[in-house]
Amino acid sequence: MPIVQADRLTRIGAALLKGAGASDEEAQAVAVGCVNANLAGHDSHGIIAIPTYIDRVRAGHIVPGAKWTVVQESPTTTVIDGHWGFGFHVNTKAMELTIAKAKTANVAACTVFRQSHVGRLAAYPLMAMREGMIGIATADSGRSPKHVAPFGGREARLGTNPISIAVPSDLDAPFYLDMATSAVAVGKVQLAVARGEPIPTGWIIDAEGRHTTDPTQYRKGGALLPLGGTEGYKGSGLAAMVEVLCGLLTGLGFGVEPTGRHNDGVFMAVFNVAAFRPLKDFKREVADFARYLKSTPPSEGSKGVFYPGEVEYLREVERRRNGIEIEDTTYEKLRALAGEYGLAGELGLA
Repeated sequence: MPIVQADRLTRIGAALLKGAGASDEEAQAVAVGCVNANLAGHDSHGIIAIPTYIDRVRAGHIVPGAKWTVVQESPTTTVIDGHWGFGFHVNTKAMELTIAKAKTANVAACTVFRQSHVGRLAAYPLMAMREGMIGIATADSGRSPKHVAPFGGREARLGTNPISIAVPSDLDAPFYLDMATSAVAVGKVQLAVARGEPIPTGWIIDAEGRHTTDPTQYRKGGALLPLGGTEGYKGSGLAAMVEVLCGLLTGLGFGVEPTGRHNDGVFMAVFNVAAFRPLKDFKREVADFARYLKSTPPSEGSKGVFYPGEVEYLREVERRRNGIEIEDTTYEKLRALAGEYGLAGELGLA
């Protein structure tokens, strides 16, 4: 597999998105968001997604240059219509507005609807964390085709419905959670298909409701399983609550529309730590807490405890130094798009 440095991969992604009609700001937001996912080790949300986004632009499912609007707001809340713009761009603006309100009111929340895929969800709570605030985000794919079978079922009725929370600390690596409520993100199944690799038991079931390690069975009528294995009712319950916050509270509804248009609904909230206790004390204690977790002796076969967000940070350090591996099928798609837009020579993809 080719190994590409992060800066070059960002330039490639941004150039291809601009070729598809995205503005400079939109292209940069999406490319940076994708490459940051690669850096953190979440390759399912990385550069592999850009050809899909370009396909959606061509289908009219993403509208470059769309102007997001505030539908209604109060001093602490905002409802935003993305008008089918790039989710990375719209959701960043929504979080910026929510942080600004929390700086005045201490607590703020927003909902966003009619936007495309928002990428790696942690990107948005991390924005709040960098401002000394606690950020929370949940996301749902609206009424686009679903991926996850509710616990005990075999047909997909739920999205992967991720949850992310980030908190400020004195740690080098940010302290944050970023998780799907499914056993795995659908992009990781697609990544396994692209790499020709099997997947672990417990990720998906086939069309007959049987467990399988063949990732190609997902596209043949299979479904992802909820988080939790034999206790999958926990992941299923979390997913249902995300659906309420991001599907019902936003007005997107539930179920599947025949158009199949991906429509991320998002709920985000920000809490100003200084409204509850001195920020410097909180940041110090979060760091102490992380070190307390890590101080436990490792269990058998374990390398020890990593606090939430630490593994992603270590991957980013390594990948910034050594580059990012790109599976051959994704690299060939990028090459083909570069050739189509007359950018192959400029981007070194000839």
